[in-house]
Amino acid sequence: MRAATVLALALLPSCRPQNAAVTTRNTDTLSYANVTPRDSADSALLKPRVITEPTVVVFWLSGADTLSADDQAQALDELNATTEGIAPTLAQHHITLIPTNSDTIYVALPNRQRRMILLTGVDYPFGYVLVAPGTAERILAGVYDDDELLDEVEAYFDLPSTADSTPPRPRVAT
Repeated sequence: MRAATVLALALLPSCRPQNAAVTTRNTDTLSYANVTPRDSADSALLKPRVITEPTVVVFWLSGADTLSADDQAQALDELNATTEGIAPTLAQHHITLIPTNSDTIYVALPNRQRRMILLTGVDYPFGYVLVAPGTAERILAGVYDDDELLDEVEAYFDLPSTADSTPPRPRVAT
């Protein structure tokens, strides 16, 4: 009887689906607006993100700690300024903006499946990931100026260009 109990306990874990741990997690609810920046060891930001809608992910990985303190501060200031600059455009088009310190992002797929995006090994340990579920992601590693990032976002999400949104000048007929 004891051997049968041990055998049953040994076989029990093999009855679960292989992806049970991945498919039962809840979606990510942390947003850029309600995150107080701390440091790269902040546990809320280290949790891998699950993307379910058009999203721009701002990432700052622990590899940035290898930069000098001045370089880190300068890169972080530029990253924050550029991110704040595009936030209104993203909100206007219902594109979520979230931060992460995790090197892994998951994109929700149909049938409760997930696709993993690894950020380790990119050129810079900070930048942006543009994600629209159902399409390939676009990783923008490093610091971008406002116009470059806005152009990338407009092209990826197929948004109308901000240059197109300015009203045309009226023609003067003589």
